[in-house]
Amino acid sequence: MTQSISDPAGVVRAKRLPREKRRTQLLESALQVFVAKGYHGASMDDIAEIAQVSKPVLYQHFPGKHELFLGLLDTHLGALEHELTQALARSEDNKDRVQATMGAFYEFISRKDEAYRLVFTSGMDNDDEVEDRLERFHDDMAGAIAEVIADDTGQPMAEATMLGHGLIGMALSAARHWSRLSERPDREVSAQLTARLAWRGISGFPKEPESTQSAQ
Repeated sequence: MTQSISDPAGVVRAKRLPREKRRTQLLESALQVFVAKGYHGASMDDIAEIAQVSKPVLYQHFPGKHELFLGLLDTHLGALEHELTQALARSEDNKDRVQATMGAFYEFISRKDEAYRLVFTSGMDNDDEVEDRLERFHDDMAGAIAEVIADDTGQPMAEATMLGHGLIGMALSAARHWSRLSERPDREVSAQLTARLAWRGISGFPKEPESTQSAQ
């Protein structure tokens, strides 16, 4: 946590930080508050107190609580999308890709900062801007998976995209259920179970022979 200093009048002021470092620190502090209280229970006063800054400093970076929440959501959805994209690129074996993708979802859910609560339990399900971001995330990831499926199987892109959305939905639903359990199975075991279920479905669309792919 950032150290504070006092001026001669005894007023506590936050230590000066470069703008980007201050923004990062404010987002980290806001995450703690949103995770603990949910969106509607959190206040800018709470966040300023955790960050050890004045409210004017907080408002210099974020016009309000809603913008701060959206900034956090963008940050963590972007990080999750990066991890999932890396998982897809890690192997050319589709079974390995499915396992790596499911593992990335469960790893996100099990992080100590509990950033997944921004997506699942923030109470912002009906917010248009939040919904737009989540839909864009789903579409981007389903599209990335669909490209792999279409390239490997020759499925039309529209059909491959349906399969991509199905895999993303399965991963999110299973990982979300796992997060709610009071007695959770081991994370890796749970990820493997989900991957096995997904693979049983996706393996029904076999790869096209190399000669067929090269002829297209």
